[in-house]
Amino acid sequence: MRTNNSKVKNVIVSVYFVLILFAILLATVFSAFSHLSPNPTLTFFIIAFSFIALFLLVHRISKYFEYDSDGVKVVIMNKGLLLSDHFNYREHKVEFSKENLVAYKFHNYLAYKTLTLYIKDRKGNKKKESFNVTLVSKKKRKFIRQSLSKMIKLNRKPEL
Repeated sequence: MRTNNSKVKNVIVSVYFVLILFAILLATVFSAFSHLSPNPTLTFFIIAFSFIALFLLVHRISKYFEYDSDGVKVVIMNKGLLLSDHFNYREHKVEFSKENLVAYKFHNYLAYKTLTLYIKDRKGNKKKESFNVTLVSKKKRKFIRQSLSKMIKLNRKPEL
């Protein structure tokens, strides 16, 4: 099964655009926020910190996710949505044989969702790999869950 969240890229670009417009709006009506503090420098830092925190939250959440379980190996990849065509600075990719999958777990946090995989390495030790699946639709997460459950079920079957 192959799936990804490539359609979300336009939404994230729109969110960044709205954030930039919001920053410009805040800069133009800066005097309207004078009730926050009598000191204009402090007001500026409060507004700037809020904008930076919101920008970093969107940056942290917005990742491209790709899952491919066709064939003998499973390939799972996370990478940044913006500028990822030119720079692979946020890429996290794992390839493993289907027989090496031990367990998986989806974690739902407040504004963040992860897929954690437990994979056997060559020495037989478990290795933990986490992927950001926040922008993957619920339907696609269900398909991924079914695919991973099928692999684990086949791995637990005793060989004759």
